[in-house]
Amino acid sequence: MRPIAILGAGLAGLSAAQALTAAGREIRLFDKGRAAGGRLATRRIEHAGQTHRFDHGAQYLRAERPGFAALLEAAGTLPWPDARRRVAAPGMSALGRHMAAGLNLSSQRHVTALHAAEGGWMVAHLDAGLVRPGRPLPEVAPERDGPFDAVLVTFPAEQAIPLLPAHMAGPLGAIEYAPCWTVLAGFDARLDLPDTLRYHGPIGWAARDSAKPGRDAGQENWVIQAGPEFSREHLESPPETVVAALLAGLPAPTPLFAVAHRWRFSLLEVALGQPCLWDGALRLGYASDGCLAGRAESAWESGQALALKVLAA
Repeated sequence: MRPIAILGAGLAGLSAAQALTAAGREIRLFDKGRAAGGRLATRRIEHAGQTHRFDHGAQYLRAERPGFAALLEAAGTLPWPDARRRVAAPGMSALGRHMAAGLNLSSQRHVTALHAAEGGWMVAHLDAGLVRPGRPLPEVAPERDGPFDAVLVTFPAEQAIPLLPAHMAGPLGAIEYAPCWTVLAGFDARLDLPDTLRYHGPIGWAARDSAKPGRDAGQENWVIQAGPEFSREHLESPPETVVAALLAGLPAPTPLFAVAHRWRFSLLEVALGQPCLWDGALRLGYASDGCLAGRAESAWESGQALALKVLAA
């Protein structure tokens, strides 16, 4: 039996990959990032001879049902800032590494198209380093892999729509995400603030990232996430403008350093309303947190649901 291609190695893609692998199916993951995990992301910043680590995507995870809870337990996640919420250590990216262990992952690949072929699907992809958001694709001949028995797309809806036929792409048009600008800042002394703060205004959430278990408590590292309204208004603003605006909302001295990261698809606002999409005749499917709810557990459950559809077909 031919392998299955899974496009996207975030939680939904990794969830489907694990379920299919456990059932004896061969899979191949494609992702534009350097490593698996998607928004389970940890960024390293070097400053004055020290490495500072920041969870610049998902801040914590919460499990409401046994399946996702078992995954978090197996991955060694730890409670923070309370017993109901958990984080991976030494960074949130550790959960992605745990889930991707033993899987066939092609990283830093930007998928440009799917092509029906005799015996399955071909996946066309480029070096992700050549692709710039908002600009035309480079005039470089893509590589092709396949044929694959099935293709499962787990990108955010806006990125998945160009790859899918109209009857599948149409429903995905209803999914809506808010963007999120995130500032990562290091300070030379502890701030007289609680470890987590919620705001109403430009800042939606701020947290002392270095207070999480498994981090360097000798550092004073903060993650400051803008609210949806500010992020939309400043979506194309220069990073330095965003840094200045968000730091101005935090009662803190000038940081040692501060950088901004833009997530174009962050907070789910309108969901598809079903666990996944699957066309058994075409052997083509879609899963993501956009299907159910804007929570990590929902992304995982969407991937599980799509894997079950594939195995039942």
